[in-house]
Amino acid sequence: MLEELRITGLGVIEDTTLPLAGGMNVITGETGAGKTMVVTGLGLLFGGRADAGRVRAQPGRAVVEGRLRLRGRVAEAVHARIIDAGGEPDEDGSLLLSRTVTVEGRSRAHLGGRSMPVSTLGEVGEQVLAVHGQSDQLRLLRPAEQRAALDRFAGPEHEKLLEALRETYGRWRTVVDDLADRRRNARERNQEADLLRLGLDEITRVDPQPGEDDELKAEAQRLEHAEGLRTAAQVAQQCVAGGVEATDEAPDATALLGTARRTLEAQAGTDPALGELAARLEEAATLVTDVAAELSTYLAALDADPARLQTIYERRAALRALTRKYADDVDGVVAWAERARTRLSDLDTSDELLDELDREASRLAGEVADLAGRVSSSRHEAAVRFAEQVTVELAGLAMPHARIEVAVLPRPAGRSEPSLPVNGVEAGVGADGADEVELRLLAHPGAPALPLQRGASGGELSRVMLAIEVVFAGSGGPPTLVFDEVDAGVGGQAAVEIGRRLARLARSHQVLVVTHLPQVAAFADRHLVVAKDTGGAVTTSGVRVVEDTERARELARMLAGLPDSDLGIAHAEELLAVAAKERRP
Repeated sequence: MLEELRITGLGVIEDTTLPLAGGMNVITGETGAGKTMVVTGLGLLFGGRADAGRVRAQPGRAVVEGRLRLRGRVAEAVHARIIDAGGEPDEDGSLLLSRTVTVEGRSRAHLGGRSMPVSTLGEVGEQVLAVHGQSDQLRLLRPAEQRAALDRFAGPEHEKLLEALRETYGRWRTVVDDLADRRRNARERNQEADLLRLGLDEITRVDPQPGEDDELKAEAQRLEHAEGLRTAAQVAQQCVAGGVEATDEAPDATALLGTARRTLEAQAGTDPALGELAARLEEAATLVTDVAAELSTYLAALDADPARLQTIYERRAALRALTRKYADDVDGVVAWAERARTRLSDLDTSDELLDELDREASRLAGEVADLAGRVSSSRHEAAVRFAEQVTVELAGLAMPHARIEVAVLPRPAGRSEPSLPVNGVEAGVGADGADEVELRLLAHPGAPALPLQRGASGGELSRVMLAIEVVFAGSGGPPTLVFDEVDAGVGGQAAVEIGRRLARLARSHQVLVVTHLPQVAAFADRHLVVAKDTGGAVTTSGVRVVEDTERARELARMLAGLPDSDLGIAHAEELLAVAAKERRP
């Protein structure tokens, strides 16, 4: 849930903090006091479009900050996204968000202690917040949104079917597109394949090995300088270990080290320090002996073989011919050959492969058609339940004779999507199935069933949206729901029913409601009032929590415009008592 919201420099709000509670929070106030700025601030905080025209000239920037505390799968998903982006939740598990907009229109976002793209705020907002207002109702008019609403209602088993359909549909389209491309571009593919085969044949004849060029270069250098290397190794060997030409006048290093060690050992009893040095000389003698042995081995292996050198020259020339054509070095040539072999398999246009792909496409098409049929059947079953439950909710929202129908129709074939026989009917099929879903409203008995976009007024659409959200309560979705004057054009008993249903939603969600209706405000778990201050040269607004007597006075103002009227306060207290009783589970 959203625990706290602070707004600075936005519209008429100079600086205010909204302490929000779980359950139902209502925001009331006089017209023009700035209630809309609260919803605007929420939109900014969760990645909405910034409007520099709403930023106050002083201090020249608007800042919206919020603190989220999430639970369950939503918390896991959001925290994982934040950590992946470089931020981190606070030690107590809460998450800080902020958005800054300047009068010049520049915008910055921070999340989890790190600067983030505004789009990241939007990703978080999609998972934690849903705003319903006059403009947001437009989304319910889109066929794709109506289908998504029905799919969401249908439940987890339906979601599994949909996921299987999407996965199979993706594989089918991949095979179909691959087959069509191989047939359509067969000539170009064959030409490319011929060139790749020529290259592979040339490389195969040479058979280069990874790192071979460097090894041959080093060996060629040894062979080219064999005599100089032999002389150097022989002199070094004679110096450290003596040789056939060594004389007493030119003692070797091993003999000198032995003499030095024995001399020091003779005096070690007098001074132990000399004994330690003698031990180190013994280690040095061992090392010198090892070097002498390795020099002997080196001399034995050193071979000035002109034939071998010529072979290396020829081999290196063959490798250079490959590197001039295919890569900068031998390792690159080997890698090119591997890529070429892979590409050849992609370019295959043989009849055998085309027949195999054709069979695979047919098999997958059958699976897609079967899954689309099962999804369609599941949607038909869910549509009946969905329509019944939404209709029941509408009965208590000043629409007692209204009825909702959910039409699940085959998608017409012949559009941009491929078509398949689904449940015996040729239909266009996409990743979401073969259905078009349309919500229809029967406003009263005898009225025709019209699509929502044609049959519902703005106020009716608000109540349809609220009825759908009540039906969805507890079935997942964002944990915080915001309703911006969804009660417009409603009063009397219908207003009480709207309050009751919002309170029911608040049992499983955090609900924020901007309202003019006292019947709705009375159901709140926390009541916030936006008040305007016109005492200075500049109009500002602030938000405060009202309780007990103050709350009754605010409801009296909403009821009759008379916050100090004893009769109005009495009516408000009665309304609060009724709402408190209704809120009890």
